[in-house]
Amino acid sequence: MPEKVLPFTKEQLMQIIEQYPTPFHIYDEAAIRKNARNLVQSFDWAPGFKEYFAVKATPNPYIMKILKEEGFGADCSSLPELILADKAGIRGEDIMFSSNDTPAEEYQVARELGAIINLDDISHIDYLEKHAGIPEVISFRYNPGPLRKGGNAIIGKPEEAKYGLTREQIFQACEIMRNKGVGRFGLHTMVISNELDPTYFIETANMMFDLAVEIYQKLNIRVEFVNLGGGIGIPYLPHEEPVDLHYVSQGIKDAYEKKITPNGLHPLKLAMESGRMITGPYGYLVATVLHKKEIYKNYVGLDACMANLMRPGIYGAYHHITVVGKEDWPHDHIYDVTGSLCENNDKFAIDRKLPEIEIGDILVIHDTGAHGHAMGFNYNGKLRSAELLLKPDGTVEMIRRAETIDDYFATLDFSKL
Repeated sequence: MPEKVLPFTKEQLMQIIEQYPTPFHIYDEAAIRKNARNLVQSFDWAPGFKEYFAVKATPNPYIMKILKEEGFGADCSSLPELILADKAGIRGEDIMFSSNDTPAEEYQVARELGAIINLDDISHIDYLEKHAGIPEVISFRYNPGPLRKGGNAIIGKPEEAKYGLTREQIFQACEIMRNKGVGRFGLHTMVISNELDPTYFIETANMMFDLAVEIYQKLNIRVEFVNLGGGIGIPYLPHEEPVDLHYVSQGIKDAYEKKITPNGLHPLKLAMESGRMITGPYGYLVATVLHKKEIYKNYVGLDACMANLMRPGIYGAYHHITVVGKEDWPHDHIYDVTGSLCENNDKFAIDRKLPEIEIGDILVIHDTGAHGHAMGFNYNGKLRSAELLLKPDGTVEMIRRAETIDDYFATLDFSKL
């Protein structure tokens, strides 16, 4: 089985644990920066290319500030995410606000920050106008429905997903907004999540370029930018390969030169909103083995639980596990690796072949840099863990402290009992 390596040695990790007790998530800053630069360089041909980092993947302003320094913007979908972007120094049209079932206050704050508003439904035009006014620039999220095959359990098939406008509605919405004084238009789509097939993203670009051309030909509206969304997957399984960004870029460039340039739409700005692909492989959940249980199966119980990483529990997702210090040991034992939540799906791995594990061993769960800590919760009274940043010089900074019992009870007033 191909190896997934760690960015620290056992000795380094044990020193970190001495200062910051497990469980915690730790992110590799150097690797995140290198990956961010690779994406930007892959699309250096594209006019005004912009990556709007999907804040929901890793909503930490320290991570967002790092990505801002690499030229990224922020893809936000809620008021707290807008605030996080602002705190990280990301403002104006470096924010893409894509939300659904949006409260009025969120549109108002997005307008105040100068964010590009990406409307999810044609009925939101009147709602936006009433509560926040019509901006100079507007974008619409396109849902191709049955015209686009694909989808998966995370985002759903396009025709069954709750997001976006139909093809007919896109044309209607553009006309309505032009009549309301909008002078700049964008298009957006997001029809896949965690996809490793690079041709899918090229096909999506072709679909969106065709739509931009048709809007120009039918309505004489020049689309200023096309946001191709995110959805680029990462190799959770050791034998999987990452998406070749240069291949994707070349395929999109070919489509651009075939469809955009000859139809008079050059320069058309391109954007993406990757999240998982940017930070996912470079985050790790570190936990300590508290118990071993031998009944009908062999269980290893950690001090982390589904509240720290829920993807295996809700999606059946695979996350690789390293038993620190036993990387070269034979994987000749089979375990379910569990947490302490009172739910039977609180398992990080089922029937996983691992080295022999003893109480006190340190386990590192890979690829938790996106949709890991972000999806945490407090069910069963569980407290969310700290987030740490492994800096390029080898030092470690705490970028979010662990929750405390006082945090958990902060919204309750016991004096009235």
